[in-house]
Amino acid sequence: MKKATLLLLMIFTGFVVFAGGAKETSGTDNSLNYVLDKGNLVLGLDDSFPPMGFRDDNGDIAGFDIDLAKEVCKRLGVELKLQPIDWDSKILDLNSKDIDVIWNGLTITDERKQKISFSKPYIANKQIIIVSNSSTIGKIADLSGKTVGIQLGSSAEDAVRGNKKALESFKELAKYQDNIQALMDLATGRIDAVVVDEILGRYYIAKKPGIYKVAKDYFAEEEYGVGFRKDDRALVKKVDSIMDEMAKDGSAAAISKKWFGEDILLPR
Repeated sequence: MKKATLLLLMIFTGFVVFAGGAKETSGTDNSLNYVLDKGNLVLGLDDSFPPMGFRDDNGDIAGFDIDLAKEVCKRLGVELKLQPIDWDSKILDLNSKDIDVIWNGLTITDERKQKISFSKPYIANKQIIIVSNSSTIGKIADLSGKTVGIQLGSSAEDAVRGNKKALESFKELAKYQDNIQALMDLATGRIDAVVVDEILGRYYIAKKPGIYKVAKDYFAEEEYGVGFRKDDRALVKKVDSIMDEMAKDGSAAAISKKWFGEDILLPR
């Protein structure tokens, strides 16, 4: 009887240890191995966001963030796969594993930090106001009674909605799937202003001299980071480590100079 009881106790104890071990294994962060094992990193982007990620004259996806990601993937030993997405659904696409990272001028915000993880910030940015070249709009207060365009799901939308006094003064907040369409409507007079990332805005209007200008006032200062799934700590750590190496050896600065004419990357 005692032997049988002891045997049952040993079996039960073994089961508990096994179950505990299985639980620990299931909670292991396999994010880095997941990417390494499948041999690619799927990058989600809005492909109309120059100069970070956009379609060039040949219809190919190019950009500053794309070049950074290519170098990271080269050092990681995996293929970079580019996946255009609906920017308003980016976090849903990330968490459903349709993509592995959001890497396309993604602003780090407290709200997004609750849903996803971020790399170290690598570029500083502002949410600026772009108006037509003949416009008298110079300050946020001047937007009262005006139609203002923003991209859905963007940090520009967050910045505008965060200023309730300004938002309530608008005639209308016009929502667009991408910033380029908003800027095109601004050029034709359908809207009065566009709130947009400074990185995109200044790059775009430099290509179209005499059509647009930047107002003196702006909505918010911010920083860009690469977005990962909330628990993908190992992948975040590895990408940050590679980006640190790129900063030290000058390859990141070279990419920045290619797109901006200078090194605009934040110190790491």
